[in-house]
Amino acid sequence: MNILILGSGGREHALAWAAKQNPRVDRLIVAPGNAGIAAIAECATFDILDGAAVVAFCAENAIDFLIVGPEAPLAAGVADAARAADILTFGPSQAAARLEASKSFTKEICDACGAPTASYARFTAAGPARDHIRRVGAPIVVKADGLAAGKGVIVALTEAEALAAIDDMFGGEFGAAGAEVVIEEFMAGEEASFFVLTDGETVLPFGTAQDHKRAGDGDTGPNTGGMGAYSPAPVLTPDLQRQALEQIVLPTIREMARRGTPYQGVLYAGLMIEGGRVRLVEYNCRFGDPEAQVLMMRLGGQALDLMLACAEERLAQAQVHWAEDHALTVVMAAQGYPGAYEKGGRIDGLDILPADSRHMVFHAGTALKDGQVVANGGRVLNVTARGSSLREARDAAYAMVGAIDWPGGFCRTDIGWRAL
Repeated sequence: MNILILGSGGREHALAWAAKQNPRVDRLIVAPGNAGIAAIAECATFDILDGAAVVAFCAENAIDFLIVGPEAPLAAGVADAARAADILTFGPSQAAARLEASKSFTKEICDACGAPTASYARFTAAGPARDHIRRVGAPIVVKADGLAAGKGVIVALTEAEALAAIDDMFGGEFGAAGAEVVIEEFMAGEEASFFVLTDGETVLPFGTAQDHKRAGDGDTGPNTGGMGAYSPAPVLTPDLQRQALEQIVLPTIREMARRGTPYQGVLYAGLMIEGGRVRLVEYNCRFGDPEAQVLMMRLGGQALDLMLACAEERLAQAQVHWAEDHALTVVMAAQGYPGAYEKGGRIDGLDILPADSRHMVFHAGTALKDGQVVANGGRVLNVTARGSSLREARDAAYAMVGAIDWPGGFCRTDIGWRAL
C-alpha cells in the first residue's frame, strides 16, 4: 500500500513509525513531515489544508490510504474532499470534526444526548461574559470556542485571571477561535484520556493515557499542549471505561448519526474523574499529542490494521491486542515554551540513542540545517520508552533524555508521578 499521512508533529512521527512496522506498507509519505520523519519516510510539501491539493497529490502518487493527523485539515474539510474522490481516508468529516472545532457545539451535543459534562454558558461579547464571571466567581474555566492549537483554555483560579482571559480572547489573542467564548464550571478531580475508533456504527475502545498539561514539575506553571504522557492510565479502571463508553461516547456517536453527520475515525474523550464517576472535559477528533506517541509505541504495526478497519467500515470484526506493558514519553521543549521561545538551537546526541520497538525519540518540532537537527518549534522532541512496568518505561525514557545535548531545551522531571 501507498500511504500518505498529513502533519508535521510528534503525533505524525509516531503514526508513521507504527505504520512502518506493518508489512502492508510499500511507500510511506508524510506531508510536510519533519527532520525525524524524514529518516523513516518520504516528506512532501503542499498545502495540507487545501482539499484539492491533497486529492491531486494522492492521484499523482497512487495513494491507497490517507491518514489525517492534526485537527486543522479535518476542520477544513480535507477528509470530505478525499472521500469524494474515492480515496480511502482515516479521519472524520468537517461536520463531525465540529466536536473539536467548536466547544459550544460539543456542549449542544452533550445536552442533546445526556452526556455528563461541566455546566456552561456561551458568549459572543466581552461585557456579558465578564458579568457572568463576577456572578459565578472562581475557580472557573474560560475556553475559546474554536481551534487554538491547544492554547485556548484558561483554568482561572481567581476572578482576575478569568477576566483577563476574557479580555485576551475578545481582544483577538486567539484570532477567530476567540470570537465566541464558552465559560465552564471548574471540575475537580483527575483528568485522563480515553480513545475509541468508530466507523459511524461500531465503537472499538482503543486505549487509555494520561498526559501532563502544566509546564512545570508537580503540575505547576502555565498550561501547554502536553509535556509528557503514559499509557495505560491506571485511573481509568475497566469500570470507569465502561461508564465513559455507555454514558458519554456511545450517546455522542448515536446523536451524530441521528443528525446525519456520522463520525468516522478516532474520537479522543478527555475525561474528569472524581468520586467514581466520569464527566466529559472535551473531545478531540484526532489522536492526542503526546498521547499518540505512547499508544503507537505499545501497538506497533497493528495500529495501521485497526485504522484501515475503521476506514473500511469493518470495525465489528476488529480487535485490539494489547501486551501487558507500559509506555511513557517525555516532551523536551524550547526554553520559554509555552511563551516566547527561540528556534534554531542545535540538538546533539540523537544519533547514539536506540531506535527500536522499545525506545524512540519522536520529533515534534525539528528541522535539518546543514545536515544537523535543530529546534524548530515549542515542543521539539518526544523521548519515548516502553517497559514491563511504568517505572521501567520511565527510567528508560529519562536515561535517553540524559543523553541528549540541547542547552536550549527543558523538560519536566516527574512524568508519570500520579500513577507511580
